[in-house]
Amino acid sequence: MKLNQLRDNPGSRKAARRLGRGNGSGRGGTSGRGHKGQKSRSGVSLLGFEGGQMPLYRRLPKRGFKNPFRKNYAVVNIGSLQRAVDAGRLDASKPVSEEAVLAAGLVKNRRDGVRLLAKGALNAKLTIEVTGASEAAKAAVAAAGGKVVVTGREDAKARKAEKAEQAAARKAGKVEKAERAAAGKEGKEEKETKAGKKGGKDKAGKASEVAGKADEAKKADKGEKSGKQDKGGEDAAGEGEG
Repeated sequence: MKLNQLRDNPGSRKAARRLGRGNGSGRGGTSGRGHKGQKSRSGVSLLGFEGGQMPLYRRLPKRGFKNPFRKNYAVVNIGSLQRAVDAGRLDASKPVSEEAVLAAGLVKNRRDGVRLLAKGALNAKLTIEVTGASEAAKAAVAAAGGKVVVTGREDAKARKAEKAEQAAARKAGKVEKAERAAAGKEGKEEKETKAGKKGGKDKAGKASEVAGKADEAKKADKGEKSGKQDKGGEDAAGEGEG
């Protein structure tokens, strides 16, 4: 066999339709598109169009949402690690990092990190450093004498505990703020009470002073009247003697 004798298998390559080659070709005239209409033109897409009625993709309800912060992890099972150790692609005496897993060919791409799962069996004592790991995988590695170091923030329990701490801190801050506000309000009320008492004393003192002056004025008027009456009596007595 020579290179110029190589051929594809019969039926592996289908000949394209030859359009616009006259009536003798079997596809003359409209070239298999029919007569007129929107579908006989080029550049037309009617996918999903149902003649004006509500299309199916709008009749169906929406469900759920797409998380824009979702992480896409590369998955490695403990059984794959054991096979790589047996084949000599991983050194059990050194920590198994994500770079070592990638170099051993266990993953093609690290993506957002490597996550360890518990499928398979592990006998080698390994120290594994990955972004995330399931609880079953951690238990299997610990049972073999190794340990798993979670380097990322993927661990659900750690994230949950962190959120709980943040919520507690926010709650404590709100309570402290409310206590400060209450203390400030009490101090303001106490100042207002003291000011009211002092103002009342001042008003009472002013009132007593005004009352004292009024009494003095009345006494002075009364004394003037009595003096005028005595003088008038003396004048009348002198006229009678005269």
